[in-house]
Amino acid sequence: MTQQQQPARHAEQRAGIIAGATAYVVWGLLTIYWKQLRDFDAFELIGWRITASAVIMAVVLTAAGRWQHLAVLLHDRRLLARVAAAAVLLTINWTSYVWAVVHGQVLETALGYFIAPLGTVTVGVLVLHEQLRTALKVALVFAAAAVVVLTISYGRVPWLALALAATWTAYGYLKKHVPLTPVESMAAESFVLLVPAVALSIALAGRAGSIPTSASHTELAFALFSGLATVAPLMLFAYAAQRMPLTIIGPMQYIVPSMNFVIGWLIYDESLSATKLVGFALVWVGLAVLTADSVRRARRA
Repeated sequence: MTQQQQPARHAEQRAGIIAGATAYVVWGLLTIYWKQLRDFDAFELIGWRITASAVIMAVVLTAAGRWQHLAVLLHDRRLLARVAAAAVLLTINWTSYVWAVVHGQVLETALGYFIAPLGTVTVGVLVLHEQLRTALKVALVFAAAAVVVLTISYGRVPWLALALAATWTAYGYLKKHVPLTPVESMAAESFVLLVPAVALSIALAGRAGSIPTSASHTELAFALFSGLATVAPLMLFAYAAQRMPLTIIGPMQYIVPSMNFVIGWLIYDESLSATKLVGFALVWVGLAVLTADSVRRARRA
């Protein structure tokens, strides 16, 4: 890289970091967003979210003239199957997350997204046959200890957190095998789910307490703009991912669960016993070990 190119490269990287940080902060604030709709059924909310997201993605693809990039799905059944599977996993993840938020389980969503990176690295070892590093062994031991401690604290296995971590990990693995950009992939997943989402929204619309029958103007606006709230941070992240080094993207992913932890504890007064805090601390130690090792290896490479 020449000296003339360096300032432009630095400016581009700085713009990417700002966009990435903004995307993660917006994702974190979505907890507060969905909390405004806590009086409604989580499944109905997901129906509205997917439908609104599909409309937004259709507008984006039309404005960008990129509909032709999805034509490959019509001729490649295996790719279409991967997209459909990814869409189902994303739906389960979204539904679990929204259900947790509207039912006062924000802290458990934080735990799930703290555990998810450990799951991703584990898949790399077990499925992609990547090297099992000492740091990962240490991190997994701390994660397992955390689940035991939190099971004792909750009086049950933290299934919601584990479901969030497992579906997000599996979703990330499938996305590695989908040769579409983040925007096109999100559009494809939304379109695959559109018919079931519309059907679900219609089926639940006539019930007492549904969005069409009981939402205030403000709540209706939140439901209608859920697509924009979903797509906007994705666009920011897609822009950032092309401009940020992995050593920055990696640690940034902890912004969302960190915000959820603070929001659940300080804003919504969810119970944080000493035992729960110990459980979270064990996860944090494991993540710190793994992140430090990843940064060291990236710098060496």
